Amino acid sequence: MPDNLFSLPDPISIPVEGELSTYPVGRIFCVGRNYAAHAAEMGNEVDREAPFYFTKSAPNAVLSGATVPYPPGTANFHHEMELAVAIGRPVFRATRAEALDAVYSYGCALDMTRRDLQIRERNKQRPWDLGKDLENGTVLAPLTRAADWSPDDNKRIYLSVNGETRQDATLEELIWKIDEVISHLSGYYHLRPGDLILTGTPAGVGPVLAGDVLEGGIDGLQPISLSLI
Repeated sequence: MPDNLFSLPDPISIPVEGELSTYPVGRIFCVGRNYAAHAAEMGNEVDREAPFYFTKSAPNAVLSGATVPYPPGTANFHHEMELAVAIGRPVFRATRAEALDAVYSYGCALDMTRRDLQIRERNKQRPWDLGKDLENGTVLAPLTRAADWSPDDNKRIYLSVNGETRQDATLEELIWKIDEVISHLSGYYHLRPGDLILTGTPAGVGPVLAGDVLEGGIDGLQPISLSLI
């Protein structure tokens, strides 16, 4: 076997509450416009026929508690607090019941966004990659096993910046529930362990600046934080 020309970084691995082993991340799928109030605040209507997705690169992810620089190329860097779903076994063309059985764990996540670049590219009918898939642009908190937590509608999802609440909603506001998202997405991909699904953000997204501290959570899950310099 020939040697590789160079070595790639190890995949990011997320701590799992109560486990010695960590969860290595392979692919990150994100659901767009999955809270009606957030879609409205961005000037969009919700497509209720089917969920839609974009992807983010696992090498660009960091763990909760990281301190990262304000990213280049933007003057409007936004926070988006989300519930992350970690797949634990292979699933393809799953029913809704099979979809939930495929979940290994849940966690808090931040989908950080260069909003000005996202909107610019969207208005030109181009992909959103420059706005969404940026270095340090996905933040992942420790996971909680599905056996120990469930995404009940009354669970609160929230985020503050420098102690001021920005986002505050419940999972009841999800347009497409977890089982629906997994079932639908598995019709297009062979989902497998290592796949993360970020399920969308509620209303209240907004800009952050260098020096800001972000802190968020979802009832019953490990909290998440990020500091900007």
